[in-house]
Amino acid sequence: MITFSIITCTFNAEHELQRTLDSVYEQTYPNVEHLILDGLSQDATMALARDYQQKCAEADSGHQVVVVSERDGGLYDAMNKGIRKATGDYLIFLNAGDVFPSSETLEHVAVGFADGETLPGVLYGDADIVNDEGNFLRHRRLRPPKTLSWRSFREGMLVCHQSFYARTDLARENLYDLRYRYSADVDWCIRVMKAAEKQGLVLKNVGEVLVNYLDGGMTVKNHRASLLERFRVMSHHYGLLSTVAMHLWFVVRAVLKK
Repeated sequence: MITFSIITCTFNAEHELQRTLDSVYEQTYPNVEHLILDGLSQDATMALARDYQQKCAEADSGHQVVVVSERDGGLYDAMNKGIRKATGDYLIFLNAGDVFPSSETLEHVAVGFADGETLPGVLYGDADIVNDEGNFLRHRRLRPPKTLSWRSFREGMLVCHQSFYARTDLARENLYDLRYRYSADVDWCIRVMKAAEKQGLVLKNVGEVLVNYLDGGMTVKNHRASLLERFRVMSHHYGLLSTVAMHLWFVVRAVLKK
């Protein structure tokens, strides 16, 4: 049976965190490790995390919870700490406020793996967007293709970060590049997919929504800086001319849709 390491990075997240903890707790799949990496929150975040840790221990559900609160260098640095600590086969990044669509989401993902089978480099699926209260807003505009490769992201980040389950060994060899402040997740996904291709590992579309994620985040709050940085990421991986041509197409496409 495959194992999942869920990584939740928090900082003063008392308003959003509980529904994420409840969502992980309610997963019927037993082989789950939940790593909560807190950046020295000043609110009730740690109290919620500790209560949840004790609740999981008493439930004997098979879920293992690790809670760490220490200074970090920002979100991507905290994610790297989570990658280094993870012991599962696959990583799932679930931010405070994000939830699984159902209690059987991980059960569905884990179905169909035969003993001794080479595990795919990435498991991926769809994503829906919810508001600050956890209510459904809309389906994510970009949809994952049936067949994914690292070249697919030339058209944008077709797979949401939270619905991109990377094999832990690939992720550990390709940590987040801390030179990027807003788009290290795009760069990371591309590098993980490149590493999977190099090893001849498939990328598997599980064919369902894997996360309801919270609208907003760093890239929305810092939209312009994020777009510029993402252009740098795309130019690095796909070349400047190709990236410019693709962005011109984005503009034309937007005009044609009006």
